Amino acid sequence: MADLVQLLVSGCATGAVYALAAMGFVLLWQTSGTINFAQGEFVMLPAFAMLAGLALGLPLPLAFLASLVVAALVLGAAFKRVVVDPLVRAGVLPLVVATLGLSLAAKHAVRVGFSAEAQPFPQIFPEGVWNVLGVRVSAADVGTLLVAGALLAALHLFITRTLFGRSMQACAQNPDAARVLGIDVAGMILATFVINALLAACAALLVTPVWFARFDMGEAIGLKAFFAAIIGGFNQMRGALLGGILLGVLENLAAAYLSAQYKDGVALALFVLVILFRPEGLLGRAEERKV
Repeated sequence: MADLVQLLVSGCATGAVYALAAMGFVLLWQTSGTINFAQGEFVMLPAFAMLAGLALGLPLPLAFLASLVVAALVLGAAFKRVVVDPLVRAGVLPLVVATLGLSLAAKHAVRVGFSAEAQPFPQIFPEGVWNVLGVRVSAADVGTLLVAGALLAALHLFITRTLFGRSMQACAQNPDAARVLGIDVAGMILATFVINALLAACAALLVTPVWFARFDMGEAIGLKAFFAAIIGGFNQMRGALLGGILLGVLENLAAAYLSAQYKDGVALALFVLVILFRPEGLLGRAEERKV
């Protein structure tokens, strides 16, 4: 029983990181109809930005703050202005192709600029294992779960309880009506892209000490985040959280009780089952569009 609880805690910690990245998929789709298949690279790039800051002699907190600024400007504002705005009028497909190309370009640029080898990253939580009521859990898992959970809770409160967040919701639900009400729709969409970039940078800080900084680390994170968003519901923020937690827990259970080789297969199987039997997602709602 203690081993099961330990696996659940560790799985929830991993799933919470997936959920942070998946939240970006949901936010961008809701507000601008954008699907960003470079989302995994949006997590990888801040990790290397932090490594660059550390190499320049900055302490980790300052390197993280610098990565937040760079992410907001480059992966948020510049990505929207340079990539999304010119292509979004042509439909979803050109934007999908562009983000796939951006993903490949980012990976190869980091591989050439840094190294193909995994780069160690400082631990942000104390090392060691805690014994809580006979259950042994690592401090890193508990810290990751608490920080990611706090970020997701803060984002939910920001979206649902503040005037700015309600304006973002209005733009997502009906942009034309929001414009009539005097809401700056373009500004709200830009804010969404910046929030997505900040979430990706936070996910990088949490996951890189465990995964190490690798040029291809975004592949797994981006794929699992996309799966999580689809499983939970692409039009529901809480769905991204549910999808991420489910994936993290099931991966851990499969690796422990079946084989580590089935870890990725479980995520794919759950994704296929949801697509077949509940395509709107576990918490999503079906949407009808007139053409």
